[in-house]
Amino acid sequence: MTALSPRTKSVPKSALALLAPVALLGACAMTGPSSTAPAFSQAALPAAVQVPDGHKVSMETVGVGKITYECRAKKDMAGQFEWVFVGPDAALNDRRGTLVGKYYGPPATWEARDGSKVTGTQVAVAPAAVGSIPLQLVKANPAVGMGAMQGVSHIQRVATKGGVAPQTACDAAGVGQKQVVDYQADYIFWSPVAMR
Repeated sequence: MTALSPRTKSVPKSALALLAPVALLGACAMTGPSSTAPAFSQAALPAAVQVPDGHKVSMETVGVGKITYECRAKKDMAGQFEWVFVGPDAALNDRRGTLVGKYYGPPATWEARDGSKVTGTQVAVAPAAVGSIPLQLVKANPAVGMGAMQGVSHIQRVATKGGVAPQTACDAAGVGQKQVVDYQADYIFWSPVAMR
C-alpha cells in the first residue's frame, strides 16, 4: 500500500465546497429513474388511450411475463369456438430492470412490492403493432394498502410486444385447453396533480 504524501492528506475546504454539489448530483442520478431517462410523453399515443390533463406520471414500469388463453365455445354462437383471455402473470420492473411489483389477474391487479395494489376498469384500447396486444387505458380503483400505488388514478399499457391469442386451432375437441403466450408491455401509472 502506498502512503499518502502530506500534500494529498488534506483537501482545502474551498475545494470540498465545490465538490459537494457534484457529489449530491451524482447520488441523485443513481436513485431516480427520471434522472436517467427522459420523462414519459404520451403525445405520440392515440387520443383514446391518453390520460386526461391534470395528471402526472407517478411510476413507469416494464411488464414482462405471460398471458393465458383458453379455448371456449363462443357465446350464443353454436358450433363456433375461440381463444379467450384468461389472465396475465407478469413481473413489473423499473426502467433499470429492478423488480418493483407484479401484474396478475383476474381481476387485473397491479401490486407493488410494498404490498399496495390497484385494480381497474378498462376505459379504451387502441391498435398496436401486428402481433401485439392493444394499447390500453385503465381507470384505477382506489388503492388497497399504503405504498407506491396510493393515489394512482390511471394506468396506461403501451409499447406492447406479443401477447396475442394463439394462432393454433380452437375447436370442439380443444375446448378447455389452455395456452400461454409471452408478452411485454410498459405500464405507466398516473396520479392527479395536487391542487395548490
